[in-house]
Amino acid sequence: MTSRVAVPLFEADFPRVDGVTAQVYEVPTDRPEADGTLAWSKTTLVLARVTGGGATGLGYTYASGACKPLIEGELAAAVSGTCTLDTGAAWLAMARAVRNLGRQGLVSCAISAVDAALWDLKATLLDLPLSRLLGLVLAAVPVYGSGGFTTYDEPAARAQLERWTGDLGIPRVKIKIGESWGTEPSRDLARIAFARSVIGQDAELYVDANGGYTRKQAVRIARAMAEHQVSWFEEPVSSDDLDGLREVRDQVDPDVTAGEYGYDLPYFARMVGAQAVDCLQVDVTRCGGVTEFLRAAAVAAASGLQVSAHCAPNLHAHVCAAVPNLRHLEYFHDHARIEQMFFDGALDPAGGALWPDTTRVGLGLSLKDANAAPYRTA
Repeated sequence: MTSRVAVPLFEADFPRVDGVTAQVYEVPTDRPEADGTLAWSKTTLVLARVTGGGATGLGYTYASGACKPLIEGELAAAVSGTCTLDTGAAWLAMARAVRNLGRQGLVSCAISAVDAALWDLKATLLDLPLSRLLGLVLAAVPVYGSGGFTTYDEPAARAQLERWTGDLGIPRVKIKIGESWGTEPSRDLARIAFARSVIGQDAELYVDANGGYTRKQAVRIARAMAEHQVSWFEEPVSSDDLDGLREVRDQVDPDVTAGEYGYDLPYFARMVGAQAVDCLQVDVTRCGGVTEFLRAAAVAAASGLQVSAHCAPNLHAHVCAAVPNLRHLEYFHDHARIEQMFFDGALDPAGGALWPDTTRVGLGLSLKDANAAPYRTA
């Protein structure tokens, strides 16, 4: 790598954050999609850019376009003028600035996008890939193919499963169940059997109910699907029902997991403390960015738990490579499709892993403006 910016010897000489902007993109799905509790026809990506020292860092979140005025308003004001090295101070300034707005939901998504951009900028100025800056642990980040929407007919489901396990060689896949808030258990079980028949016996099979079942219903479903060797049962009940997750976890063989809706560190601490999951999910685009992702992983590690990164594979790759207790990363169909379209440097999951490119600085991503422009709404 060739150094882009000479690193000064004294903190006072380091560049300051001098600009924060955001753009919103809406991308239609390639076919109708739904899980057990929600249906959608488009995915929204909010891209944040932070500038300083003649360089630009980017980050993004999959959330509402309502994040844009917050990023360019309160969050921009909070981080402007901070030293580009001091990502921790910038994160704290953002968290304090939103005190009266609340950290949960869209506010945390907006913070996540800016925080990722700040880390990308810092690594770029230091001429380092983000994984090296954070402290590389894993050269390759294991992934699982994720999609298998309840709206898919058998040909569509087969094509997706065969692409993951055959064309790409990903040895673990996940489908959606809990259709229509758990009112179609027979179809759920039939789809599980179908998925196993397509992927064979060697690949791991995961299911995600998105909180669609009641507690005892989830236990019955787990017992009924046991013959298909399902090893991962995501959100069998609502992730807000910690007692329910623990109850199901105590009675079923697959690992019970949740956490993708965590927007702050206390959420993850409560889930871990309740012994509600076998593996904690964390989403860098929601939890508060790279800064809070690493903290959540540490909370899990303190209780002997692994973490699994939720969606946004190319934003997670470098962060996950620096997490010792990582299990894997979700290679989610919608996000992987968008990231391949939008970003130069998007990674290939062939062989069942993402290999962060340590020859590129920062996150290793740059926006393909011509590809993204038709989808920009703000």
